[in-house]
Formats: sequence, C-alpha cells, structure tokens
Amino acid sequence: MNHFHNSGLTLRRSVANTRLSGVALVLMVAVGLAACGGKEKRVGQALASVNGEEITVLQLNDELQHANVPAVQQEAASKQLLESLIDRQLLQNEAVKDKIDRDPKVVQAIERAKALIVAQAYMQKRIGVIAKPTAAEVEEYFNKNPQYFSQRKQFDMRELVIASADMNDALKKAMDRAKSLEEVAAWLDANHVKYGRMQLSRTSADLAPELSTKLAAMPAGQLFIVREGERTLLISLADIKDSPVVLAQATPQIEQFLFNKKNKDAAQAELKRLRASAKIEYLNKTEKSSSASASASASAAAVSVPAAAPPVAAPPAPAADNGEVNARAGLGLK
Repeated sequence: MNHFHNSGLTLRRSVANTRLSGVALVLMVAVGLAACGGKEKRVGQALASVNGEEITVLQLNDELQHANVPAVQQEAASKQLLESLIDRQLLQNEAVKDKIDRDPKVVQAIERAKALIVAQAYMQKRIGVIAKPTAAEVEEYFNKNPQYFSQRKQFDMRELVIASADMNDALKKAMDRAKSLEEVAAWLDANHVKYGRMQLSRTSADLAPELSTKLAAMPAGQLFIVREGERTLLISLADIKDSPVVLAQATPQIEQFLFNKKNKDAAQAELKRLRASAKIEYLNKTEKSSSASASASASAAAVSVPAAAPPVAAPPAPAADNGEVNARAGLGLK
C-alpha cells in the first residue's frame, strides 16, 4: 500500500447573477469610487439618478464589456446591470455617510487595487499584441510531450472518503492487509467509521510526470491513502488505460497554453529589465528575498497581459514543466 499526502485532486459570472453576487463585492467598488471623487460630474448620457448621483451610458457600457455579454443578450442584460449600478450607488452613498472610505484597511485595499490596475495597463502597453503560436510551434510541443497526448494514460480510481480524525494506525494496518477497497469498506462499517464513496479519473496530462510514472507502475487494485486537510481519501487504482489525443484535438489547447506562456515570458522579461535598472534596497534584512527571479515570476503572474482568447475546455491542459504541473496537481508521494 502506498501513502499519499497533500492532495490537490480537486475536480464566468452569468449576468443573471450579477446583481445578487455583486452585492457582496460592490461596497469596496463603491468606496473606491468615492475615494476617487464620487461627487465629480460623470461624463455621458444619464440613465438614472440616485439621490442626485447620475448613472451614465458609459458606466453601463463598461459593465457590459466586463461581463462579456453576447450581443444578442445585451438588451436584457442592460436592464439587470443598470439595477446593479443603482445598488452600487446606494451602497456607495451609505459608505460615504458612514465614513467607511476613511477606514485605513479600505484605503489600503483601494490603493492596492489601483496599483494593480495601473501596473497591468503598463504591461499591456509595453508588451502589446502577442503573436499567436504557429502551427509548427504547436506541432513541436505536441511531439515533445507524448505523455500528454499520443501516449496519454487515464487512471480510474475508486475512493472512500473519511474524516482525517478517523485515520489511525488500526485503519492503516487494515489497509495493508486488505486486497480490495470493499474489504476496507467492510472494516469501516464494522468499526462504525462514517465514509462516503467517490469515483475519479485523471490522465497523465493532469498529474505531475513523476506521479504519473508511479501510478502507471502500480497494478490494478493497488490501495493507497491521500490526505486532504480535514478529509482523507482511501483510494483503489481501478484501471489504467490508454487515452491518446491526436494533434487536431490538442491544437486549441496547446495554442492557448503557448499563447499564455508567451505572455508570461514577456512579462518576466520586462520585470527583469526594470529590476536591472532600478535601485532596490531591502530595509528589513530578514524579509529580503532569497531569489529576485522568483519575485519577478510571481509579479509577472499578477500583472501579465490577459489572453486574447478564452481558455479551451478540452483536451486536458498541457504542462510546461514540473513546477507548473505540480502547482496544478499538487499531489506527491510520501
């Protein structure tokens, strides 16, 4: 039996929900507007007035753009979004009355949001339009990573889910002796341990290469344990089968992946250039970063240029390197 730990086996906002879901976040936005001068006259044709504060066409158009509303749905969506803007203005007015806009935590949050927006706008301008990956680039990635495509494997697993507090030495011994997951279930029943059943399938494109290799070497029926915080999974590897993907199927996902990678690389290069020409002093020596490149990488991820195309749902996302795969899979052998 194998023991796993720290599992990451974890399996766009609709306009119809905009008004409801927006209420939880709208206060911060309202405060932001107030801090930026909510009493200034807004430019654009007014659509509504809330206690003397106008809501304009420009505001509504901006909401439609951020909600990515299709043209055929914009008329209906406009009515809902206008109501959302009215709700936002009401909350903003009350926030100003209560002086929430002067709360230090709120002011700090506004400054942080402003800094991120400005930084991303700069990166967008600096990087410009990233070229779409060529057919040759896509094919090259496909050929260099057969484990994600032409030689992809699918791992089918059966699970018993228990509370981590119920995981003890007696259960581990029972797992060691058991020849099937049903025997483990019988032990749990006999010992009055509550559990749930689940089924899960993952491919070698979803998991870290070293993990896929270890799973592929296991015999069908192999039992192992995965810990996920307050719950623990008792898993049986039910089946391993070939699940190849041809180039035509993989092309959209590879294009998206390579496009995003180009964006990230360009952002990292710009941050590296800025760091090289800047005077950076770490005033608190204990907080000094051990790796400037790691900081640049994290910053690039935060302000990198958004992809021009939406993510592709299938086939499974390719991985660039072990670090990226592990971040997605998050599962390691004990």
